[in-house]
Amino acid sequence: DWRWPFLRIADFLKAADLTFANLENPVSNRGSRVGSIYSFRANPRTLAGLTYAGGDVGSVANNHIWDYGRQAFLDTLTHLQENQIDAVGAGLDYTQTHAGVIKTVGDTKIGYLAYTNLLPQNLAAQVDSAGVSYLVVDTMIQDIQAMRPLVDILVTSFHMGDEYHTTHNVEQEKVFHQAIDSGADLVIGHHPHVVEEVEKYRGGYIAYSLGNFIFDQNFSKETMSGLAFKAYIKNKKLDHVEEIPISISSQSQAFLEKN
Repeated sequence: DWRWPFLRIADFLKAADLTFANLENPVSNRGSRVGSIYSFRANPRTLAGLTYAGGDVGSVANNHIWDYGRQAFLDTLTHLQENQIDAVGAGLDYTQTHAGVIKTVGDTKIGYLAYTNLLPQNLAAQVDSAGVSYLVVDTMIQDIQAMRPLVDILVTSFHMGDEYHTTHNVEQEKVFHQAIDSGADLVIGHHPHVVEEVEKYRGGYIAYSLGNFIFDQNFSKETMSGLAFKAYIKNKKLDHVEEIPISISSQSQAFLEKN
């Protein structure tokens, strides 16, 4: 049952107008492993679970998206598109990658941009070649400033930080503050595999790390917990956010802690 990991939380996720997550694996039946011993690849049929759970936008700017090479990376973009899930943080060329994704809910436009600095820089999208959105701060600022006039709410996603650290580091704080200073409303962080702090900064909100969600790191309470970040928009502006604790069962099902 490809819906299995989401069965206990799908109703909660589908209740949102837009649901965003970090998708930390290529989705493909092809390619050869080029990553570490911890290399991930998902059967394309697993996307039935994401669509069942109401997934709308997925960041693929992370350190595992290239685990099975260029072919699997390109397949991921195709399979997501076929399942009506927008991929952000990667594209077929530089322009597409750095334009991000814009979604419309009612009369409100929400923009998404995503970055990582945890892959070799030669895997970044180029003028005429596919790749990821590699984090270069000056480029990030330009992207945010270009998107800002086109949207009402701007979300930035970052795959960076120290694994298994429950507090953020100096680089995260500097980059995430720069994102909001440049025009972002929300900063969503991931990679540490554990929850880090949430900060309100200059009218925006930062989740330094949401921790795990659908994952099988059952060696500690911290890695079997996560955070859902629920943003409320009122009159085309970010009104407030809600931090909602998530737990992961030994069978890799995510569920709300309060249940």
